[in-house]
Amino acid sequence: MPSRHDPDPEFDDAKLSAAHRAALRSLDRIVEHTAEPTNSDAARAAVTEQLAEGGVLVLTGAGISTDSGIPDYRGPQGSLRRSRPMTFQEFQADPAARKRYWARGFVGTRLMGRAVPNVSHLIVADWQRRGLLSGVITQNVDGLHTAAGAEGVVALHGDMRSVICLDCGNVEPREHFELRLEQANPGYRESIDVGREQVNADGDVTLDQATVDRFHTVTCLVCGSDRLKPSVVYFGENVPTETRARAEEIKAASRSLLVIGSSLAVMSGYRFVLDALARGQKTSVINLGPGRADAKVGTLWRTPAAPALEEVDAALRRAGV
Repeated sequence: MPSRHDPDPEFDDAKLSAAHRAALRSLDRIVEHTAEPTNSDAARAAVTEQLAEGGVLVLTGAGISTDSGIPDYRGPQGSLRRSRPMTFQEFQADPAARKRYWARGFVGTRLMGRAVPNVSHLIVADWQRRGLLSGVITQNVDGLHTAAGAEGVVALHGDMRSVICLDCGNVEPREHFELRLEQANPGYRESIDVGREQVNADGDVTLDQATVDRFHTVTCLVCGSDRLKPSVVYFGENVPTETRARAEEIKAASRSLLVIGSSLAVMSGYRFVLDALARGQKTSVINLGPGRADAKVGTLWRTPAAPALEEVDAALRRAGV
């Protein structure tokens, strides 16, 4: 997902597209408690049975990566409490917004790159190796599922591995792009004192305007445009067709759905629950905070991801699964 952006007072939201306004509504959505959680013992047993049956589609959100030092979006310490993300429409239209994005991302992605998979990522990857899962789909852009050894992960909202020019379509590897930014901004990262805990779920950090002002952007190597965008899906932007197609293939091969660490506040995630229910499949959610689908799912386990997954994994091993 995109970078934090304190709205520019000169940027008239009323003149932007319906997609931008829809993105703002999604960002402003307040996810409240709508259902009583399942008893912990019953939830543990239900999720363990679900995994033992196999064919589980695991859908993860930012809550699975908090133990790796990456804040979530809507939790008590979530990054949405600090500022709202930039929409795709703002990024396209506003050169100053693009500069803010790249200044913040230039600092944040290096720090995010130091994050390592936590026990939750490792357990999910092991479940996949043991044949319990139909696939892993994540709303995160941190790449930690793949780093943990999971294979064929569908990154619903993209990742940080490349940069695309919105004008000519040229794609540049992110590491090459980062080298160009370093050459244009010697000593910039070193001059900013931030810790990994300040990195937002979409890979950036919040910087003051004076720090942003001294950042220098670079342009497309082919056409010279400054409209360069990371290969992540912004609020107000559609999930790519090929990504949706891969997700649909996994859905079709799945017997049930397990959501881990997501409030499902955005439709791209919430739709997985709606589709699973329409297919008559078991649906379970493991999440510390309230979620959009809480009143709909069969099992609602209100807990952090790591202890829940450790307990379920221990129960599976005791059962010889």
